[in-house]
Amino acid sequence: MLEYDFMRTAFLAAFLVAVVCGPVGWFLVLRGQTFASHALSHVGFAGATGALLIGLSPLTGLTAGALGAGVLMGLAGDRVAGRDVMIGLVLSVAMGAGALFLHFLTHSASAATALLFGDILGISSSMLGWLAILSGGCLLALGGMARPLLFASLQPELAEAKGVRTALLDVLFLALVAIATAECAQITGVLLVFTLMVAPAAAILRLGLPPFVGLLAAAGLAVVEAWGGLMLSWQTDYPTSFWIAVLGGVGFLLAGLVASWLNGHAQQVASDQAGALDMNDL
Repeated sequence: MLEYDFMRTAFLAAFLVAVVCGPVGWFLVLRGQTFASHALSHVGFAGATGALLIGLSPLTGLTAGALGAGVLMGLAGDRVAGRDVMIGLVLSVAMGAGALFLHFLTHSASAATALLFGDILGISSSMLGWLAILSGGCLLALGGMARPLLFASLQPELAEAKGVRTALLDVLFLALVAIATAECAQITGVLLVFTLMVAPAAAILRLGLPPFVGLLAAAGLAVVEAWGGLMLSWQTDYPTSFWIAVLGGVGFLLAGLVASWLNGHAQQVASDQAGALDMNDL
């Protein structure tokens, strides 16, 4: 499998994207903003099809569209009543614009299909370089904002009282989500961004790990699912995005079982210790 250049490129691209999607998705799930990544991917689709229409790279349009929408969502903040409604409206308008661009896009229909469902095996060397740049920038930015972002996510009122600029953090984080979403869409397509952005992070959060360990575990699980999807696709000739979605669901279910077992074990240990104390009192 690794004797082929396109497979080595695909594995490297999957790694670059997954190590960003895992930690970013961990914060997304923690903050209850998972729907935002879905909306940003749809806005990015409109940008990508528009870029193809005028002869630009789809990654350029996807990143620009998602980044612009992410910043606008962050600036809106709590001043907009019914934020889910706003995101839903943005999503609908963006998909409508994408459909319009597809109507005029007759020379790159295969590229548009790849945007919807992903085409990891078609990633070029130049695309790999851009993914490396975007991933490095995202990880550096996330590392710089991780501590105040965690504080603002868990205790927003206290964080604001302590001088943390939560509004600015919201804008910067959603901009970071937009870039990570644009990267993820190269692997899974805009319709299946949840599979790599949310599923590994949600599974890790079910285990109740400490924040730093949880971020590393989310990145590791995302890499495992992305590479596992590639290997299963090679063996079965089914789409990679399908297998990544399946592995994401399986990982989430297994994490729930492990969490339930750990909770039951902890309760049993506490019960045994309480019984031992009672016997000592007697």
